[in-house]
Amino acid sequence: MATNNSALRRIQLGNALSAFGSGFTVPFLFVYVTRVRDMSAGQAGLMFSVLAVAALLALPLVGPGIDRRGPRPVAVVGAVTAGAGSLTLGLATTPATVLVGAALLGAGVAGIQPALATMIVRCTTAPTRARAFALQFTFNNLGLGIGGLIGGLIVDPAHPASFTVLFAVETVMFVVLAAVVGTARVPDAAPAAAGVAAGTRAGWRHLARNKAMVRLSVVSALIFFTCYGQFESGLAAFATEVSRISPSMLGVALAANTAVIVLCQLAVLKVVARRRRSSVIAATGVVWLLAWIVTAVSGLLHGNGAAAAVTIITTYALMGVGESLLAPTLGPMVADLAPGHLLGQYNAAQSLVKQLAMAAGPAFAGVLVGAGAYGPYLAALMGCSVLITVLGVRLGRGLSPVQNGVLVAVSVPVATATTESVQEPVDAAPEEPVAAPDEAPARQPADRPRQDAPQERVPALAG
Repeated sequence: MATNNSALRRIQLGNALSAFGSGFTVPFLFVYVTRVRDMSAGQAGLMFSVLAVAALLALPLVGPGIDRRGPRPVAVVGAVTAGAGSLTLGLATTPATVLVGAALLGAGVAGIQPALATMIVRCTTAPTRARAFALQFTFNNLGLGIGGLIGGLIVDPAHPASFTVLFAVETVMFVVLAAVVGTARVPDAAPAAAGVAAGTRAGWRHLARNKAMVRLSVVSALIFFTCYGQFESGLAAFATEVSRISPSMLGVALAANTAVIVLCQLAVLKVVARRRRSSVIAATGVVWLLAWIVTAVSGLLHGNGAAAAVTIITTYALMGVGESLLAPTLGPMVADLAPGHLLGQYNAAQSLVKQLAMAAGPAFAGVLVGAGAYGPYLAALMGCSVLITVLGVRLGRGLSPVQNGVLVAVSVPVATATTESVQEPVDAAPEEPVAAPDEAPARQPADRPRQDAPQERVPALAG
Protein backbone atom coordinates (compact mmCIF):
# COMPACT_ATOMS: atom_id res chain seq x y z
CA MET A 1 0.00 0.00 0.00
CA ALA A 2 1.45 3.35 -1.03
CA THR A 3 1.50 6.32 1.29
CA ASN A 4 -1.77 8.25 1.08
CA ASN A 5 -0.24 11.74 1.04
CA SER A 6 -3.50 13.66 0.66
CA ALA A 7 -5.15 12.04 3.67
CA LEU A 8 -1.94 12.24 5.67
CA ARG A 9 -1.67 15.99 5.05
CA ARG A 10 -5.22 16.43 6.29
CA ILE A 11 -4.50 14.43 9.42
CA GLN A 12 -1.33 16.40 10.19
CA LEU A 13 -3.10 19.71 9.54
CA GLY A 14 -5.99 18.79 11.81
CA ASN A 15 -3.61 17.64 14.54
CA ALA A 16 -1.60 20.87 14.36
CA LEU A 17 -4.70 23.07 14.49
CA SER A 18 -6.23 21.21 17.44
CA ALA A 19 -2.91 21.47 19.31
CA PHE A 20 -2.86 25.18 18.50
CA GLY A 21 -6.32 25.54 20.01
CA SER A 22 -5.39 23.55 23.12
CA GLY A 23 -2.36 25.77 23.61
CA PHE A 24 -4.76 28.67 24.23
CA THR A 25 -6.33 27.02 27.28
CA VAL A 26 -4.13 24.28 28.79
CA PRO A 27 -1.61 26.62 30.52
CA PHE A 28 -4.38 28.75 31.98
CA LEU A 29 -6.96 26.22 33.23
CA PHE A 30 -5.95 26.46 36.88
CA VAL A 31 -5.90 30.26 36.82
CA TYR A 32 -9.27 30.30 35.06
CA VAL A 33 -11.17 28.11 37.52
CA THR A 34 -9.61 29.64 40.65
CA ARG A 35 -9.46 33.34 39.81
CA VAL A 36 -12.31 33.75 37.34
CA ARG A 37 -14.80 31.07 38.47
CA ASP A 38 -13.89 31.43 42.18
CA MET A 39 -13.29 27.72 42.72
CA SER A 40 -11.02 26.60 45.55
CA ALA A 41 -7.70 24.89 44.90
CA GLY A 42 -9.33 21.61 45.96
CA GLN A 43 -12.14 22.05 43.45
CA ALA A 44 -9.59 22.87 40.76
CA GLY A 45 -7.75 19.65 41.59
CA LEU A 46 -11.04 17.79 41.33
CA MET A 47 -11.53 19.25 37.86
CA PHE A 48 -8.17 17.90 36.70
CA SER A 49 -9.03 14.54 38.23
CA VAL A 50 -12.33 14.50 36.33
CA LEU A 51 -10.41 15.22 33.11
CA ALA A 52 -8.15 12.22 33.72
CA VAL A 53 -10.88 9.86 34.92
CA ALA A 54 -13.12 10.66 31.94
CA ALA A 55 -10.24 9.83 29.60
CA LEU A 56 -9.54 6.57 31.44
CA LEU A 57 -13.20 5.54 31.25
CA ALA A 58 -13.44 6.39 27.55
CA LEU A 59 -10.27 4.69 26.31
CA PRO A 60 -11.38 1.05 26.80
CA LEU A 61 -14.32 1.84 24.49
CA VAL A 62 -12.33 3.87 21.97
CA GLY A 63 -10.10 1.04 20.74
CA PRO A 64 -12.91 -1.39 19.85
CA GLY A 65 -14.84 1.50 18.32
CA ILE A 66 -11.93 2.27 15.99
CA ASP A 67 -11.58 -1.36 14.95
CA ARG A 68 -15.31 -1.79 14.31
CA ARG A 69 -16.31 1.57 12.85
CA GLY A 70 -12.99 2.92 11.63
CA PRO A 71 -10.76 5.68 13.03
CA ARG A 72 -12.36 8.52 11.07
CA PRO A 73 -15.81 8.51 12.77
CA VAL A 74 -14.17 8.02 16.18
CA ALA A 75 -11.89 11.02 15.57
CA VAL A 76 -14.87 13.13 14.49
CA VAL A 77 -16.98 12.15 17.51
CA GLY A 78 -14.00 12.76 19.79
CA ALA A 79 -13.35 16.20 18.31
CA VAL A 80 -17.01 17.24 18.56
CA THR A 81 -17.19 15.97 22.17
CA ALA A 82 -13.99 17.78 23.10
CA GLY A 83 -15.31 20.95 21.44
CA ALA A 84 -18.50 20.72 23.46
CA GLY A 85 -16.43 20.31 26.61
CA SER A 86 -14.27 23.32 25.81
CA LEU A 87 -17.33 25.47 25.09
CA THR A 88 -18.97 24.33 28.33
CA LEU A 89 -15.86 25.25 30.30
CA GLY A 90 -15.71 28.67 28.68
CA LEU A 91 -19.33 29.45 29.53
CA ALA A 92 -19.44 27.73 32.94
CA THR A 93 -20.56 29.79 35.91
CA THR A 94 -20.79 27.05 38.57
CA PRO A 95 -18.39 24.34 39.76
CA ALA A 96 -20.81 21.64 38.58
CA THR A 97 -20.79 23.03 35.04
CA VAL A 98 -17.01 23.22 35.07
CA LEU A 99 -16.83 19.53 36.00
CA VAL A 100 -19.23 18.61 33.20
CA GLY A 101 -17.10 20.51 30.71
CA ALA A 102 -13.95 18.82 32.02
CA ALA A 103 -15.53 15.38 31.65
CA LEU A 104 -16.56 16.07 28.05
CA LEU A 105 -13.13 17.49 27.20
CA GLY A 106 -11.28 14.54 28.75
CA ALA A 107 -13.42 11.92 27.05
CA GLY A 108 -13.20 13.68 23.68
CA VAL A 109 -9.44 14.09 23.68
CA ALA A 110 -9.09 10.44 24.72
CA GLY A 111 -10.84 9.43 21.51
CA ILE A 112 -8.86 11.73 19.23
CA GLN A 113 -5.30 10.55 19.80
CA PRO A 114 -5.69 6.78 19.21
CA ALA A 115 -7.87 7.50 16.18
CA LEU A 116 -5.28 9.85 14.66
CA ALA A 117 -2.50 7.33 15.35
CA THR A 118 -4.50 4.61 13.59
CA MET A 119 -5.19 6.89 10.63
CA ILE A 120 -1.48 7.69 10.31
CA VAL A 121 -0.61 3.98 10.27
CA ARG A 122 -3.20 3.24 7.59
CA CYS A 123 -2.06 6.14 5.42
CA THR A 124 1.65 5.26 5.53
CA THR A 125 3.99 2.41 4.73
CA ALA A 126 6.66 1.10 7.09
CA PRO A 127 9.47 3.18 5.50
CA THR A 128 7.45 6.43 5.82
CA ARG A 129 5.73 5.78 9.15
CA ALA A 130 8.45 6.98 11.52
CA ARG A 131 8.69 10.32 9.72
CA ALA A 132 4.90 10.75 9.86
CA PHE A 133 4.81 10.17 13.63
CA ALA A 134 7.80 12.48 14.11
CA LEU A 135 6.06 15.24 12.16
CA GLN A 136 2.87 14.73 14.14
CA PHE A 137 4.80 15.16 17.39
CA THR A 138 6.59 18.22 16.05
CA PHE A 139 3.39 19.90 14.82
CA ASN A 140 1.69 19.09 18.10
CA ASN A 141 4.42 20.79 20.15
CA LEU A 142 4.66 23.70 17.73
CA GLY A 143 0.90 24.23 17.86
CA LEU A 144 0.83 24.09 21.65
CA GLY A 145 3.76 26.51 21.90
CA ILE A 146 2.33 29.08 19.50
CA GLY A 147 -1.15 28.78 20.98
CA GLY A 148 0.20 29.25 24.50
CA LEU A 149 2.22 32.27 23.43
CA ILE A 150 -0.75 33.99 21.78
CA GLY A 151 -3.08 32.96 24.61
CA GLY A 152 -0.72 34.53 27.12
CA LEU A 153 -1.02 37.85 25.28
CA ILE A 154 -4.83 37.68 25.31
CA VAL A 155 -5.59 36.40 28.80
CA ASP A 156 -6.31 38.79 31.65
CA PRO A 157 -7.67 37.48 34.99
CA ALA A 158 -9.32 40.84 35.60
CA HIS A 159 -11.45 40.38 32.48
CA PRO A 160 -13.31 37.02 32.40
CA ALA A 161 -14.31 37.64 28.79
CA SER A 162 -10.68 37.15 27.76
CA PHE A 163 -10.86 33.53 28.95
CA THR A 164 -14.08 33.05 27.02
CA VAL A 165 -12.16 34.06 23.90
CA LEU A 166 -9.53 31.41 24.62
CA PHE A 167 -12.09 28.63 24.99
CA ALA A 168 -13.93 29.85 21.89
CA VAL A 169 -10.74 29.52 19.85
CA GLU A 170 -10.17 26.01 21.19
CA THR A 171 -13.76 25.04 20.38
CA VAL A 172 -13.42 26.28 16.81
CA MET A 173 -10.17 24.35 16.37
CA PHE A 174 -11.83 21.13 17.50
CA VAL A 175 -14.61 21.72 14.98
CA VAL A 176 -12.00 22.34 12.29
CA LEU A 177 -10.29 19.09 13.27
CA ALA A 178 -13.57 17.21 12.87
CA ALA A 179 -14.14 18.77 9.45
CA VAL A 180 -10.61 18.24 8.15
CA VAL A 181 -10.17 14.68 9.40
CA GLY A 182 -13.75 13.75 8.60
CA THR A 183 -13.14 14.35 4.89
CA ALA A 184 -9.88 12.37 4.76
CA ARG A 185 -10.03 9.11 2.80
CA VAL A 186 -8.36 6.47 4.92
CA PRO A 187 -7.73 2.91 3.66
CA ASP A 188 -9.71 0.14 5.33
CA ALA A 189 -8.11 -2.14 7.88
CA ALA A 190 -6.87 -5.59 7.00
CA PRO A 191 -9.57 -8.20 7.67
CA ALA A 192 -9.15 -10.49 10.67
CA ALA A 193 -7.56 -13.82 9.91
CA ALA A 194 -9.87 -16.82 9.62
CA GLY A 195 -10.96 -18.03 13.04
CA VAL A 196 -9.74 -14.92 14.83
CA ALA A 197 -12.38 -13.12 16.88
CA ALA A 198 -12.42 -9.35 16.77
CA GLY A 199 -14.67 -8.64 19.74
CA THR A 200 -13.71 -6.29 22.56
CA ARG A 201 -12.85 -9.02 25.06
CA ALA A 202 -11.04 -11.06 22.44
CA GLY A 203 -9.01 -7.99 21.52
CA TRP A 204 -7.91 -7.35 25.10
CA ARG A 205 -7.10 -11.05 25.57
CA HIS A 206 -5.02 -10.98 22.39
CA LEU A 207 -3.14 -7.91 23.64
CA ALA A 208 -2.52 -9.47 27.07
CA ARG A 209 -1.06 -12.58 25.43
CA ASN A 210 1.25 -10.48 23.24
CA LYS A 211 4.32 -10.52 25.49
CA ALA A 212 6.18 -7.96 23.39
CA MET A 213 3.28 -5.50 23.66
CA VAL A 214 3.01 -6.07 27.40
CA ARG A 215 6.74 -5.35 27.78
CA LEU A 216 6.39 -2.23 25.62
CA SER A 217 3.47 -1.07 27.79
CA VAL A 218 5.61 -1.42 30.92
CA VAL A 219 8.45 0.57 29.34
CA SER A 220 5.98 3.17 28.05
CA ALA A 221 4.50 3.58 31.53
CA LEU A 222 7.97 4.31 32.89
CA ILE A 223 8.65 6.72 30.02
CA PHE A 224 5.49 8.75 30.55
CA PHE A 225 5.90 8.67 34.34
CA THR A 226 9.54 9.78 34.27
CA CYS A 227 9.15 12.65 31.82
CA TYR A 228 5.64 13.89 31.11
CA GLY A 229 4.34 13.07 34.59
CA GLN A 230 6.93 15.43 36.13
CA PHE A 231 6.92 18.47 33.83
CA GLU A 232 4.19 20.47 35.54
CA SER A 233 4.54 18.97 39.00
CA GLY A 234 7.75 17.74 40.62
CA LEU A 235 10.26 19.19 38.18
CA ALA A 236 8.59 22.61 38.19
CA ALA A 237 8.40 22.54 42.01
CA PHE A 238 12.08 21.59 42.34
CA ALA A 239 13.11 24.30 39.88
CA THR A 240 11.28 27.06 41.75
CA GLU A 241 11.61 25.86 45.37
CA VAL A 242 15.10 24.32 45.45
CA SER A 243 16.96 25.75 42.45
CA ARG A 244 15.09 29.01 43.14
CA ILE A 245 14.64 30.13 39.57
CA SER A 246 11.87 32.58 38.79
CA PRO A 247 8.60 31.51 37.16
CA SER A 248 9.59 33.51 34.09
CA MET A 249 12.80 31.46 33.75
CA LEU A 250 10.71 28.32 34.10
CA GLY A 251 8.76 29.55 31.10
CA VAL A 252 12.04 29.95 29.23
CA ALA A 253 12.94 26.36 30.13
CA LEU A 254 9.62 25.11 28.76
CA ALA A 255 10.24 27.13 25.61
CA ALA A 256 13.68 25.50 25.31
CA ASN A 257 12.03 22.08 25.50
CA THR A 258 9.66 22.97 22.67
CA ALA A 259 12.45 24.54 20.60
CA VAL A 260 14.61 21.43 20.85
CA ILE A 261 11.72 19.25 19.69
CA VAL A 262 10.75 21.50 16.79
CA LEU A 263 14.28 22.26 15.58
CA CYS A 264 15.91 18.88 16.15
CA GLN A 265 13.16 16.35 15.40
CA LEU A 266 13.99 15.76 11.73
CA ALA A 267 17.72 15.63 12.46
CA VAL A 268 17.10 13.10 15.22
CA LEU A 269 14.88 11.14 12.83
CA LYS A 270 17.83 10.63 10.50
CA VAL A 271 19.96 9.39 13.38
CA VAL A 272 17.42 6.83 14.62
CA ALA A 273 16.23 5.72 11.17
CA ARG A 274 18.75 2.87 10.98
CA ARG A 275 18.88 2.07 14.67
CA ARG A 276 16.99 -0.65 16.48
CA ARG A 277 13.94 0.81 18.16
CA SER A 278 14.81 -0.93 21.42
CA SER A 279 18.25 0.71 21.30
CA VAL A 280 16.63 4.11 20.81
CA ILE A 281 14.44 3.53 23.88
CA ALA A 282 17.51 2.50 25.85
CA ALA A 283 19.35 5.63 24.70
CA THR A 284 16.42 7.76 25.86
CA GLY A 285 16.88 6.41 29.38
CA VAL A 286 20.53 7.47 29.28
CA VAL A 287 19.63 10.99 28.09
CA TRP A 288 17.01 11.40 30.82
CA LEU A 289 19.40 10.06 33.47
CA LEU A 290 21.74 12.87 32.48
CA ALA A 291 18.83 15.32 32.65
CA TRP A 292 17.98 14.34 36.24
CA ILE A 293 21.65 14.52 37.24
CA VAL A 294 21.77 18.07 35.85
CA THR A 295 18.61 18.82 37.84
CA ALA A 296 20.33 17.66 41.01
CA VAL A 297 23.31 19.89 40.21
CA SER A 298 20.98 22.88 39.80
CA GLY A 299 19.82 22.37 43.38
CA LEU A 300 23.39 22.86 44.55
CA LEU A 301 23.68 26.11 42.61
CA HIS A 302 20.68 27.90 44.12
CA GLY A 303 22.98 30.64 45.38
CA ASN A 304 23.90 31.49 41.80
CA GLY A 305 20.69 32.39 39.99
CA ALA A 306 22.18 32.45 36.50
CA ALA A 307 23.90 29.07 36.87
CA ALA A 308 20.79 27.48 38.36
CA ALA A 309 18.68 28.82 35.50
CA VAL A 310 21.10 27.48 32.89
CA THR A 311 21.06 24.00 34.42
CA ILE A 312 17.26 23.88 34.59
CA ILE A 313 17.01 25.04 30.97
CA THR A 314 19.51 22.30 30.10
CA THR A 315 17.32 19.76 31.91
CA TYR A 316 14.25 20.70 29.86
CA ALA A 317 16.31 20.67 26.65
CA LEU A 318 17.62 17.16 27.42
CA MET A 319 14.06 16.04 28.10
CA GLY A 320 13.20 17.34 24.63
CA VAL A 321 16.02 15.29 23.09
CA GLY A 322 14.59 12.15 24.68
CA GLU A 323 11.09 13.00 23.50
CA SER A 324 12.41 13.49 19.96
CA LEU A 325 14.01 10.05 20.08
CA LEU A 326 10.74 8.43 21.10
CA ALA A 327 8.38 10.22 18.70
CA PRO A 328 9.37 8.14 15.63
CA THR A 329 9.83 4.99 17.70
CA LEU A 330 6.85 4.14 19.92
CA GLY A 331 4.02 4.68 17.41
CA PRO A 332 5.55 2.58 14.60
CA MET A 333 6.47 -0.15 17.11
CA VAL A 334 2.87 -0.42 18.31
CA ALA A 335 1.75 -0.59 14.67
CA ASP A 336 4.10 -3.49 13.95
CA LEU A 337 3.10 -5.35 17.11
CA ALA A 338 -0.63 -5.08 16.42
CA PRO A 339 -2.68 -7.22 14.04
CA GLY A 340 -4.30 -4.98 11.44
CA HIS A 341 -7.84 -5.65 12.71
CA LEU A 342 -6.87 -4.72 16.31
CA LEU A 343 -4.72 -1.67 15.61
CA GLY A 344 -7.21 0.71 17.21
CA GLN A 345 -7.33 -1.35 20.39
CA TYR A 346 -3.53 -1.46 20.62
CA ASN A 347 -3.28 2.32 20.10
CA ALA A 348 -5.96 2.89 22.71
CA ALA A 349 -4.07 0.64 25.15
CA GLN A 350 -0.94 2.74 24.61
CA SER A 351 -2.95 5.90 25.31
CA LEU A 352 -4.43 4.26 28.42
CA VAL A 353 -0.94 3.50 29.72
CA LYS A 354 0.03 7.12 29.08
CA GLN A 355 -2.97 8.47 30.98
CA LEU A 356 -2.34 6.22 33.97
CA ALA A 357 1.36 7.10 34.12
CA MET A 358 0.69 10.83 33.76
CA ALA A 359 -1.84 10.61 36.59
CA ALA A 360 0.57 8.66 38.81
CA GLY A 361 3.50 11.00 38.10
CA PRO A 362 2.09 14.16 39.71
CA ALA A 363 0.68 12.12 42.61
CA PHE A 364 4.12 10.61 43.28
CA ALA A 365 5.76 14.04 43.02
CA GLY A 366 3.15 15.55 45.33
CA VAL A 367 3.91 13.03 48.09
CA LEU A 368 7.71 13.37 48.02
CA VAL A 369 8.03 17.01 47.02
CA GLY A 370 5.27 18.00 49.43
CA ALA A 371 7.27 16.36 52.22
CA GLY A 372 10.45 18.12 51.11
CA ALA A 373 12.08 14.79 50.20
CA TYR A 374 13.81 16.16 47.11
CA GLY A 375 16.79 13.80 47.36
CA PRO A 376 14.69 10.60 47.29
CA TYR A 377 12.53 12.17 44.59
CA LEU A 378 15.47 12.74 42.22
CA ALA A 379 17.02 9.38 43.12
CA ALA A 380 13.78 7.60 42.21
CA LEU A 381 13.61 9.33 38.82
CA MET A 382 17.25 8.53 38.13
CA GLY A 383 16.43 4.92 38.94
CA CYS A 384 13.46 5.03 36.56
CA SER A 385 15.74 6.35 33.82
CA VAL A 386 18.19 3.50 34.35
CA LEU A 387 15.29 1.05 34.33
CA ILE A 388 14.09 2.45 30.98
CA THR A 389 17.53 1.68 29.55
CA VAL A 390 17.62 -1.84 30.99
CA LEU A 391 14.08 -2.71 29.90
CA GLY A 392 14.70 -1.16 26.48
CA VAL A 393 17.63 -3.51 25.92
CA ARG A 394 15.64 -6.51 27.14
CA LEU A 395 12.66 -5.50 25.00
CA GLY A 396 14.77 -5.90 21.87
CA ARG A 397 15.43 -9.57 22.62
CA GLY A 398 11.76 -10.45 22.23
CA LEU A 399 11.11 -8.52 19.01
CA SER A 400 11.30 -9.67 15.43
CA PRO A 401 13.58 -7.65 13.11
CA VAL A 402 10.51 -5.90 11.67
CA GLN A 403 9.08 -4.96 15.06
CA ASN A 404 12.46 -3.66 16.14
CA GLY A 405 12.86 -1.51 13.02
CA VAL A 406 15.75 -3.53 11.57
CA LEU A 407 13.77 -4.41 8.45
CA VAL A 408 11.29 -2.28 6.55
CA ALA A 409 8.12 -3.41 4.86
CA VAL A 410 7.97 -3.54 1.07
CA SER A 411 4.43 -3.57 -0.24
CA VAL A 412 3.49 -6.16 -2.85
CA PRO A 413 0.64 -5.02 -5.09
CA VAL A 414 -2.35 -7.36 -5.05
CA ALA A 415 -5.91 -7.07 -6.26
CA THR A 416 -7.48 -6.54 -2.84
CA ALA A 417 -7.83 -3.30 -0.87
CA THR A 418 -5.34 -4.47 1.75
CA THR A 419 -1.93 -5.82 0.88
CA GLU A 420 0.35 -8.40 2.33
CA SER A 421 3.90 -7.33 2.89
CA VAL A 422 7.26 -8.97 2.72
CA GLN A 423 10.28 -7.57 4.45
CA GLU A 424 13.52 -6.41 3.00
CA PRO A 425 16.70 -5.45 4.86
CA VAL A 426 17.27 -1.71 4.86
CA ASP A 427 20.58 -1.98 3.03
CA ALA A 428 19.61 -4.92 0.81
CA ALA A 429 20.67 -4.86 -2.82
CA PRO A 430 17.91 -4.70 -5.45
CA GLU A 431 16.37 -8.06 -6.22
CA GLU A 432 16.74 -9.60 -9.65
CA PRO A 433 13.64 -9.81 -11.83
CA VAL A 434 11.51 -12.87 -11.11
CA ALA A 435 10.17 -14.84 -14.01
CA ALA A 436 6.42 -14.90 -14.52
CA PRO A 437 4.66 -18.09 -13.37
CA ASP A 438 4.01 -19.34 -16.90
CA GLU A 439 7.53 -18.66 -18.11
CA ALA A 440 10.57 -20.87 -17.79
CA PRO A 441 13.10 -19.55 -15.33
CA ALA A 442 16.21 -18.03 -16.77
CA ARG A 443 19.22 -20.36 -16.90
CA GLN A 444 21.62 -19.83 -14.02
CA PRO A 445 25.33 -19.57 -14.82
CA ALA A 446 27.21 -22.68 -13.89
CA ASP A 447 29.50 -20.87 -11.46
CA ARG A 448 26.73 -19.03 -9.65
CA PRO A 449 24.60 -20.66 -6.93
CA ARG A 450 20.88 -20.58 -7.54
CA GLN A 451 18.85 -18.25 -5.27
CA ASP A 452 15.31 -19.57 -5.05
CA ALA A 453 12.54 -17.63 -3.30
CA PRO A 454 14.62 -15.41 -1.02
CA GLN A 455 11.42 -13.98 0.49
CA GLU A 456 10.73 -17.25 2.32
CA ARG A 457 13.68 -16.64 4.62
CA VAL A 458 12.57 -13.10 5.50
CA PRO A 459 10.23 -12.58 8.49
CA ALA A 460 6.73 -11.32 7.75
CA LEU A 461 5.00 -8.33 9.27
CA ALA A 462 3.40 -8.98 12.62
CA GLY A 463 -0.35 -9.18 12.26
